[in-house]
Amino acid sequence: MVELETPQMDSVFHALGDATRRHMLRDLAGGERTVSQLAQPFAMSLAAASKHIKALENAGLIRREVRGRTHVCRLEPAPLASAHQWLGFYERFWTNRLDVLERLLREEDARKAQDDSKKSPNSKEGDDQ
Repeated sequence: MVELETPQMDSVFHALGDATRRHMLRDLAGGERTVSQLAQPFAMSLAAASKHIKALENAGLIRREVRGRTHVCRLEPAPLASAHQWLGFYERFWTNRLDVLERLLREEDARKAQDDSKKSPNSKEGDDQ
């Protein structure tokens, strides 16, 4: 299992815990964006967008480059891949648990179907008279 260092893992999940930052990451998956472009869908100030971007930078999820007066951001996928691997352990755990539940439910359904077939005789009571 991949273990992220605790401070890095904390900062990655902190950054991912905000819907605005997740949306910014999704936009960056399509290619480089300026701070203005990242802020535009939220009608927020550049200062507010910069705070979100700083959280993403601190987590190592993006890299910001200054080109003249323009700040350009790009996605750094490695921390996301590490977080995905870490979460993969729990995905396997829950998948296994759900597989067990499915098996138990199917067994219960089969028992009920078998019980129902035993309860419904071919002839009805009172047909002997």
